[in-house]
Amino acid sequence: MFDLRSLIEPSIEQACDNIAWGELVGTLPLSRPDGVVQPFGVKAGGAGLDARQILDLSTLQPDRLITPNALACIRTEAPPTARRGGDWNIAISGEAGNSRTVTLESLVQRARPMGAHLLECSGNSNPANFGLMSVSEYHGVPLADSVPPVQAASGAWGLLVSGLDPTMPSSSSVAGASWVFPIASLPQLGAFLAARMNGEPLPPDHGAPVRLVVPGWYACSWIKWVNEVRVVPMTEPATSQMQEFAGRTHQSGVPQLARDYAAPEIQAAAMPIRIEKRRGTNGLDYRVVGIVWGGKKPIDRLAIRFGVEGTWNSFAVCPAPRTHRVWSLWEYRWRPPATSTYDIALKVPDASVAQRRLDSGFYVRQVRVDEI
Repeated sequence: MFDLRSLIEPSIEQACDNIAWGELVGTLPLSRPDGVVQPFGVKAGGAGLDARQILDLSTLQPDRLITPNALACIRTEAPPTARRGGDWNIAISGEAGNSRTVTLESLVQRARPMGAHLLECSGNSNPANFGLMSVSEYHGVPLADSVPPVQAASGAWGLLVSGLDPTMPSSSSVAGASWVFPIASLPQLGAFLAARMNGEPLPPDHGAPVRLVVPGWYACSWIKWVNEVRVVPMTEPATSQMQEFAGRTHQSGVPQLARDYAAPEIQAAAMPIRIEKRRGTNGLDYRVVGIVWGGKKPIDRLAIRFGVEGTWNSFAVCPAPRTHRVWSLWEYRWRPPATSTYDIALKVPDASVAQRRLDSGFYVRQVRVDEI
């Protein structure tokens, strides 16, 4: 099993100050002003496109950063037609109509370790937890390997990846799952067709037998139950999936053509996941533990603010992460000045780092402190 601790720079880890924390006497629940309690690790919300399973982020620990398959977040459950498995094929066609078929068996034979990657639903706005995200290790085959011979250096060609989707009526989504990727960007993007998740065959609700993984992009582009890959011109209309998620991927309006769709990248983000009440020789301390993820490079410094009138305090993420492809833990010692309810906000002090959701207060959490 992949160990995220291997991604910590040893020299930086050794340089971290060892904070002496007092005895743990309790934890404080985090919420939002409009928080709604939902069950963790249980598929709820409805069937098909409306099924949801959220992860209890407060349970993350340095040695438990990979999400077990049974607890990984779910945004849409498997349609019945995706459960047959063994006879699964992927149709691959080029721009001239030439086509071939890739069998599941051949893909599994070529699959290799692709590392651990963070999945986040673009609609990850659950006010109680923001738990529509998880981290898994995958085995797969680079998507670029499936591209038929084509003159794509000009950027005129794209790859349309399609999968099955539940067809039952939905209260919030449109059936149909496909996405267009510029072929010229595939090697740098690192997208791959995954057949295994955390050392096991993909679970049905996570795209079995084959799903697309797009590192650093919102999960609406991670097509599940992949059954077709087709070369198309980038003047291809944006798919219904792309248009449905335009607002949640921060597009300018609703792009009508695939070439006009901005990459749905997860920008740098951070939030607290639990607050521990600790009692030491000098009284109470509050240990704020959180996660940082996203962006184009590892984030080794954050700033935190308690209350809308509070000041921003910068601190180091320690040990410093070596990757931005997964989440990393951070901690902060806090002594509240008074008993009160506090909004906790994070930002990256480096103003050159894109962080639109942090800028908008998207991941702000709230806590009530009754003892200081």
